[in-house]
Amino acid sequence: MRFPRSVFVFSVLFSWMASASLALAQGSPAPPPPVTVAKPVVKDIVERTDFIGRFEALDQVDVRARVSGYLDKVHFQDGTFVKAGDLLFTIDPRPYRNALEQAQSAVTSSQVRLEFAQSDLDRAEQLRRTGNITDQLYDQRRQAFLTAKAELDRAQAALRQAQLDVEFTQIKSPLSGRISRKLVSEGNLINANETILTNVLSLDPIQFYFDVDERSYLAYSRQAKGGTKTSANGETNEVLLTLTDERLGQRKGLLDFVDNRLDAASGTIRLRAVFENKDLFLTPGLFGRVTIGASDPYQGILLPDEAIGSDQDRRVVYVVGDNNIVNLKPVRIGPRIDGYRVIRDGLTGNETVVVNGLVRVRPGASVTPQMTTLPPVRERNGS
Repeated sequence: MRFPRSVFVFSVLFSWMASASLALAQGSPAPPPPVTVAKPVVKDIVERTDFIGRFEALDQVDVRARVSGYLDKVHFQDGTFVKAGDLLFTIDPRPYRNALEQAQSAVTSSQVRLEFAQSDLDRAEQLRRTGNITDQLYDQRRQAFLTAKAELDRAQAALRQAQLDVEFTQIKSPLSGRISRKLVSEGNLINANETILTNVLSLDPIQFYFDVDERSYLAYSRQAKGGTKTSANGETNEVLLTLTDERLGQRKGLLDFVDNRLDAASGTIRLRAVFENKDLFLTPGLFGRVTIGASDPYQGILLPDEAIGSDQDRRVVYVVGDNNIVNLKPVRIGPRIDGYRVIRDGLTGNETVVVNGLVRVRPGASVTPQMTTLPPVRERNGS
């Protein structure tokens, strides 16, 4: 009985594939997977903590008039920088100049009456020594002199007030800083001590307020008690500012204030840092992030985040030991510093750790290590 030619070809092909599979199964095993390994970065570090806050002006003033009247002229451009003493507004001074002239006339009149009363009293004293004037008449002339003197004092006080009123018609900036827009236009009636004309904010230096949680505050307090960098022995903490559009902090400031109590509702305490602002770039109301030293300097062990894996509820790293066998090491991690993650416990710094290719390794398996060197500082990847 003869089989079809197609059946014969299929049988030969099947036999060849089976032979090839058997040969492959009996061949050499696959090589260990390649992974990138490196020694951890070991160097002196200071742990730091970030806090979000907002800038506020060191000094701010709502500009009001001290006298009432119609606004005559505005002498500044909205939003410009002004110096202390610069003229900002002028209130119509004519009514106050008239009052000043009246006060000057009143002073002159009082001086004339005082001079007459003085001479009258002098004559009365001469007549009193010769007995040619009664005591009652002498007392009347002395009373007239004292009354004239009191009227002169009152007139001089009114003159000084009139001079102040004329001076107050020119409203000047009480401090140097950036001025807002004018809130009242020319021709409007200004009420003394009520109408807000504009406001001025100082910009250099500038303050930064932020809130610290209770746990961090306790840590800083214990550190200060131990006489470390954050102690109150005359040293001031240095903080680093990072704006919302920056990756790395550029400006340094000084921590100069800690509030006297924690907020019971939020469990935080208010702190303040001061920054120089010579270029007037920082503006009150801006958000930012300050970084504060949270530990003493110590020798830290650093690894990149991608070298740290998870095993249920713990963090682990894969260490390459003898014969390139991978061992699992539980670790306790800390904050990020210089682009790396701090390893608080679990490593000594001499291990060879898998830093790339964690998906290809498992505990007890062999690997093909490819050694690399981690730089001392690693640029942050947007964090």
